[in-house]
Amino acid sequence: MPQSNHYETLNIDRNASQTEIKQAYRRLVKLFHPDVTQETTDRERIIRINAAYEVLSDTQSRQSYDRQLHYSFENNNSKRNERTQTAQQQYKKRRKTRKNADEQVEEWLRSVYHPVNRFVCGILNSWEDQIEKLAADPFDDELLEEFQNYLQDCKEELKQAQVSFSSLPNPPSLARAAAHFYYTLNQIGDGLGELEYFPLNYDESYLHAGQEMFLIATQLYYEAQDSMGAYK
Repeated sequence: MPQSNHYETLNIDRNASQTEIKQAYRRLVKLFHPDVTQETTDRERIIRINAAYEVLSDTQSRQSYDRQLHYSFENNNSKRNERTQTAQQQYKKRRKTRKNADEQVEEWLRSVYHPVNRFVCGILNSWEDQIEKLAADPFDDELLEEFQNYLQDCKEELKQAQVSFSSLPNPPSLARAAAHFYYTLNQIGDGLGELEYFPLNYDESYLHAGQEMFLIATQLYYEAQDSMGAYK
C-alpha cells in the first residue's frame, strides 16, 4: 500500500491555507492523542501527523515539499506511461506474431496441404481398383495399357504434388504433419516405381512390393491427418 503524503495525513486539500492546516492538525491531535482516550491511540499516526504539520506549517518547507511532490508525481506518471507503452508494444508484438503465424498457416493450407491432400487421397483411393482390374488378366494388352496409363498419370500428379509441397516452408505448428506428408509422397513414388517394373517382365513380386508401399503410404497419411488436428 503506498504511503500517504502530508496532505493526506492531515486530510486536507493541496491548496489548503495555513489556517486550515492548523485547524486540521489540532482536530487530529485531539482525536488521536493518548490523553484523550486509549481506544483511539495510534502512536504511529500521531508521529505522521506531527511530521506533516511540521513541514506544512512552515511556508518555505511547504514549498520545498510541494516541489518534491510534483517531481514524484511526474516521475511516477512517466514510469507508469513507460510501463503502459511497453505493455502496449508487447501486446501489439504478440498480436502481430500471432497474426503472422495464422496467415502462414492459412497460406500453407491453401498452397500446400489442399493440393497435396487431393493427390494423396486420389491415388490411395484408386490403386487397389487398378491392380484388381489388371489381376483379371495381367497379359491382356488392353488392361496392361490402361494400367500403364494410370501409372503415368499418377507420376505426373506426384510431380505436381511434390512441387506444391516444396513451394512453402511448413509452419512450426504443422511440422509433424508436414513430415508425415513428405514420407507419404516418398512412399507413393517408390510404390509407383515398383509397379512400373511389372509390365516389363510380368514379375508379380513388383506388384506385391508396390502394394506394400502403398499400404505404408496409407498409414503415413492417416498419421499426417491426425497431426493436422483442428487445421483440417
